[in-house]
Amino acid sequence: MYYYCWIIEPKVFGDHRGWFMETYSEATFFETGIIIKFVQDNQSFSEGKGTLRGLHYRLNSRAQTKLVRCTKGAIFDVAVDIRKGSPTFGQWFGIELSAENKKQLLIPKGFAHGFMTLTDDVEVPYEVDELYAPECDRGISWNDPTIGVEWPMDITPVLSTKDETAPLLAEADNNFMYGE
Repeated sequence: MYYYCWIIEPKVFGDHRGWFMETYSEATFFETGIIIKFVQDNQSFSEGKGTLRGLHYRLNSRAQTKLVRCTKGAIFDVAVDIRKGSPTFGQWFGIELSAENKKQLLIPKGFAHGFMTLTDDVEVPYEVDELYAPECDRGISWNDPTIGVEWPMDITPVLSTKDETAPLLAEADNNFMYGE
């Protein structure tokens, strides 16, 4: 079992035609101790720079591990530890994912996830290990001062209604416990 995020940097093989890379290999993940079976692929498209999606998570009974990448444009991807009792509870990690750098972020259960688009016309595909369960969807305010995410653009982000009204971490419906 793993309790932190992983930055995945796939090997990219290029020649005069372009390039090829494996975005996921069960054998490679298993070799590094990441035992996971993905069951659903998702993809989002954001039209404008400064679009913010998150911070989202699912309740523990139907929580998801996500393998996130950006195939068009660039995002600032964020994971927040929401496991009660964790030594890093409420702390966040952020990384730029882009079509150019081809990096991926593996976000385990017990972490909220969100991203801000750094360019226009952004596509973000991600794999998850649990099927969609809307009754378990939850969120935390993207600008919760106790978390203090340092978003890369000092702008008013483009948000969904759901994200505009998300509660603070202290008020969120959260059933994650560290070590479970």
